[in-house]
Amino acid sequence: MSQPVQDIHVDIAIIGGGVAGLWLLNRACNAGYNAVLFEQQALGTDQTVASQGMIHGGVKYTLGGALSGASESIADMPAHWRLCMSGKGDVDLRGARILSDHFYMWSSQGTVSKITTFLASKALRGRVDALKKNDYPPIFHNAAFKGSLYKLVDMVLDVPSLLDILRKPYADRIFAIDWQQSQLQKKDSGATIISNAGNESVRINSQLTVLAAGKGNGELLQKLDVKKPAMQLRPLQQVMVRHRHHHALYAHCVGTDSKPRLTISSHRDGEYTVWYLGGQLAEEGASLPPDILIERARKELQTLFSWLDWTEAEWATLPVERAEPAQPGMLRPDNAWLSACEGLTHCVVAWPTKLTLVPNLGNLLMDYLTQRTIVPLHNDKIPSGFLQLDTIAPTPWQHPEWKKV
Repeated sequence: MSQPVQDIHVDIAIIGGGVAGLWLLNRACNAGYNAVLFEQQALGTDQTVASQGMIHGGVKYTLGGALSGASESIADMPAHWRLCMSGKGDVDLRGARILSDHFYMWSSQGTVSKITTFLASKALRGRVDALKKNDYPPIFHNAAFKGSLYKLVDMVLDVPSLLDILRKPYADRIFAIDWQQSQLQKKDSGATIISNAGNESVRINSQLTVLAAGKGNGELLQKLDVKKPAMQLRPLQQVMVRHRHHHALYAHCVGTDSKPRLTISSHRDGEYTVWYLGGQLAEEGASLPPDILIERARKELQTLFSWLDWTEAEWATLPVERAEPAQPGMLRPDNAWLSACEGLTHCVVAWPTKLTLVPNLGNLLMDYLTQRTIVPLHNDKIPSGFLQLDTIAPTPWQHPEWKKV
């Protein structure tokens, strides 16, 4: 004999405990909605903790020598985040740790003059400042450095501290879910979660279900037998190098391509400094064996920082798949994305597409609630059989298998 199902009614059910889901939880609860969040692993697992933490204004998308849709749609994001960091934005981020208040961009001696000229043009005034040698970060105070250096309005956040700040205000609304014991099913024009929490079967009904699980959205859409919108994955393989130079660097290296040749963020690992390497290196190295990519990264750093000794450095790699809404020709979306699932006006799928645009995703959610006239209505609480989730995923550089080259 099957056990009876307890029906619980909430306003918004969010699936996915990365930065996107946590931000949406804060926006919805701040607006008075009875919102809850479900995550099957630690908060921030996969794409969020793999992020370099950059809050940028799109200058790195201008390296083709012109403004683009991507660079313009994101231009105001650093100011938006800074407002939140001061406690005056749509989400209170006071207490999140800033790793660097600026990001830098440098061009090597052989960089095409068109790019360096554009970086100093009126089109980017207020977003890029050319630096004099006296203002260079310490790592570039060496006669061997012959390039040009620029300071951007971008900043870098410590992602674990960001997740913790987003978690705390509504920690009692964040729950672990085991999809081996739970189902996501269509119901009317939305979706419902049925879970055997503890000794009882519970059905979570909501006015709006939000799929915000990054790469996991693909599996959630399959559970609902939804074909549109579809998801695309953009693979990367980041390189981590652990060393004792103690230069904290947050910078893009400009090459001859329209994308940064190398993007570096810095993180502490005990007595070591870890450089986390993205950019073209990570994109072009996505399908390479780790040893080959590490050797390519080592040669790149020896070329760009010839005055530093890398013989004692330790190396590791991290495969990452960035999840986005499918675009023609696998193009990169310019903005955050939130759209109703095909045939389900009360179930939406959401991707921020990049960390910087998470606040934009919050705006899209609030606009959708207004358009669908979804207002705060329910006061039910999730039963005690559901475990609250407060564990934050470890960063990639905490437990890799370091190797010397």
